Amino acid sequence: MDVVLLRWPAEAGRREELAAAGAPRLLLVEGSATPPASSDCLEDWIRVPVAESDVALRVSNLVGRTADHGAGRPSLDGDGVLRRGNAWVPLPPVESRLTTALLERYGAVVSRDALSRAGWPDGAPGRNALDVHVLRLRRRIGPLGLAIRTVRSRGYLLELSSPAGDLSEPVANLA
Repeated sequence: MDVVLLRWPAEAGRREELAAAGAPRLLLVEGSATPPASSDCLEDWIRVPVAESDVALRVSNLVGRTADHGAGRPSLDGDGVLRRGNAWVPLPPVESRLTTALLERYGAVVSRDALSRAGWPDGAPGRNALDVHVLRLRRRIGPLGLAIRTVRSRGYLLELSSPAGDLSEPVANLA
């Protein structure tokens, strides 16, 4: 992803649009303008005039933070491939539908009923079916550094587990 260079404060509106889109930004603060307060790891600023090498260094740092930031949150594509960073695992249809429901509330509890409806839109085959598929899904996503936690009497929660190690290589097909 490219880092967008913005003049501050002249392009304040565009900054908000890019922040909402999750785009990395380097603000070129003009004159005596006060740089904005930001806790967004995808944003940095530098006062102009500035040496080109300083801008290149800030851009490089933002690119690195963008890569780290993107490795945290998993995504599921339309083909049932779950990705986190550069690592991925293919998911069968039922597990893909369960993962979609978990990703919609990433980091929050999803009830057993909601998961059953997501996994089997025409009606769940039985109580144990959900347990079996969640167990299989846990095994598949573990190498991505993801975990499904059971929240007693409430449901399940998808979150990051302990570090997964190197996420630069695809994970072997676990089907």
